[in-house]
Amino acid sequence: MKVSWLSAVLVGAAATNAIDTISAVGNKFFTSSGTQFFVKGVAYQLTPADPLVDATQCALDVDLMKTLGTNAIRVYHVDPKANHDKCMSTLADAGIYTLIDLDTFDTYILPNDPWWNQTQHDRYSEVMDAFIKYDNVLGFFVGNEIIARANESQVAPYIKTAARDMKSYRDAKGYRQVPIGYSAADIAELRPMLQDYLTCGGNSSEIIDFFALNSYEWCDPSTYATSGYAVLQEQAKNFPVPIFFSETGCNVGGPRVFDDQAAIFGPEMVNDWSGSIIYEWIEEANEYGIISYGPKVDPTATGSNIEGGFTRAGKPTAISPDFDNLKSQWAKATPTGVAKANFKPSVSTRACPAATSGGWLVDGNVALPTLGETFSGTYTTVPSATVTESATAASGTSSSTSSTNPAPPTKEIAGMGAGLVGVMLFFTFWL
Repeated sequence: MKVSWLSAVLVGAAATNAIDTISAVGNKFFTSSGTQFFVKGVAYQLTPADPLVDATQCALDVDLMKTLGTNAIRVYHVDPKANHDKCMSTLADAGIYTLIDLDTFDTYILPNDPWWNQTQHDRYSEVMDAFIKYDNVLGFFVGNEIIARANESQVAPYIKTAARDMKSYRDAKGYRQVPIGYSAADIAELRPMLQDYLTCGGNSSEIIDFFALNSYEWCDPSTYATSGYAVLQEQAKNFPVPIFFSETGCNVGGPRVFDDQAAIFGPEMVNDWSGSIIYEWIEEANEYGIISYGPKVDPTATGSNIEGGFTRAGKPTAISPDFDNLKSQWAKATPTGVAKANFKPSVSTRACPAATSGGWLVDGNVALPTLGETFSGTYTTVPSATVTESATAASGTSSSTSSTNPAPPTKEIAGMGAGLVGVMLFFTFWL
């Protein structure tokens, strides 16, 4: 029995390790073979709990993902106690990497009542423990849109602390240095300060390994100049870590032709951006899906794999024209990038932004919270920032418009704290 069990483990390990690993070097991603990696991904969360446990469904979806040109998926919630070997192996065989959110429904960092404690640390660690063995894990997120309104930037030190402690845990365990980063809401008043703050201070152990943005500024028909992407690019120049879109694909106006992909992978942005993740795979009430599993059903219908009026399993069918439009854009987007051997990163970390009156609330390189500390509601304690009334928005406030995550509220918010539920009512998003 021992021999049989060990053989099965070795076979499974071989199946999931037959793909290059990816690391962050300077402001770019590289495969272990030395080629630059650009993300062409889709957001993939069929069910609130964990879409990577159903091996049969995974295989059906991956078959269609391959025809699209997908090389990555983002998954917002996973069950660290479940077995993901078969799905992760199927993805790896197709050359598809995963970006996994570490937070769980009861450990999300709250924007207006932030804390970082041992329970959060342990739950995040469990997710890392469960997925670190897979070579096609591209990165981990410590949070998604924790700051969803302009008056919530006081939570930023807790985001940075979570990244610091998860990087420390990763390194202490001797794990592969899978990049750890953050997925931000597109808030014009805070965007440049947040991305700079999370990469400032000069201590590599305390900064995020990548910064990702959920942006819906480009709504077809639009252009690089009129969409706001020109502003995003200006703020991404010479960024110290990889930056990419963790959600994009506005469907206002339409039909979606995904012209923004030509800009992201083209000469305007390709030197500073590392790709994009399209929101989203499955068609739901928000109509952002690029595939469906059948016609919409009655919203009150119940049954296996039915939720919110949509079937969430079976053979995926491409939604026209969105699926084909995206496929066409990605087929044309073939950046070669730079070889790792020829890349000499020279960008240093950014200066920590000063506080602004009525805007960014963290003043400079404040002391980060320690494990177990809760925000006191003032800036004389941790984090020890003070709002400087003389500071102005000239320190980096963007003239670009904000964009809101279109994900609908889902039943999983019922079990969360009242503070987070309040935020969700205004800025709904997948957790």
